[in-house]
Amino acid sequence: MRTHPMLLFVALIALFAPTVPAQSGAFQIAFHGKPVGEAKFHVSSTGQGRSSNTSVRFTAQTVTYAISKTEQLSAARQLLQADLSAVVNGQAVHATAIADSAKITLAISANGRTTTTPLDARPWAVLLPDFDPGALDALLELAAAHNGRDLWVILPKQAGSIEPVQMATYPDEKGTLNGKPIPVHHLVASYAGAKTDLFSGPENHLLQAELPQPGFALVRKGFVLKPPAKPLAPPDEPATQN
Repeated sequence: MRTHPMLLFVALIALFAPTVPAQSGAFQIAFHGKPVGEAKFHVSSTGQGRSSNTSVRFTAQTVTYAISKTEQLSAARQLLQADLSAVVNGQAVHATAIADSAKITLAISANGRTTTTPLDARPWAVLLPDFDPGALDALLELAAAHNGRDLWVILPKQAGSIEPVQMATYPDEKGTLNGKPIPVHHLVASYAGAKTDLFSGPENHLLQAELPQPGFALVRKGFVLKPPAKPLAPPDEPATQN
């Protein structure tokens, strides 16, 4: 019986990779600078890799949004399996992703229907629902480990898709974390026709994200970017006429 080279590669990574320290982050979701919700993630080591948990909840204007995501990952941060539950304006959506050496199977259930889509297997792919700080943190980690190359995001929307990520590096900026100065890396991730500004610390963990959704940002609690990435107030609305 022959062993598939990809499976052997993953097994060797799990065998020889060092123990990964636990990572976590608590974020405020801001809409034009005003807090509208919270998000958090936690990644811990398991006997064979990593386990990740993410939760997001906010209400802004007419949108109510909540997600819960759990993932099983290899020690090298390769996606093995993920389970995602979301409620958007009262509508429930559920998605699962299972990866093997040949493909990633993404199943999405909504409105009483389930769509199953096989996607190309990509070793450095991140399941990225909207407003997920854990997924963006993982993308930064993989970008640092692989020089920003061969990065992909799995988007659990409609039937689901996997999209290449282009990562651009901008000059470093400044900020404070819990009142102490911290150097800030600035990167821009482009995928599926959208851009996300990512600000990270010296260890390449997410501090802030300016999201493609207009006016929305994720900001790690205790972090302040100086100067702000964008104006905090929304543009003036035209005066209404009686």
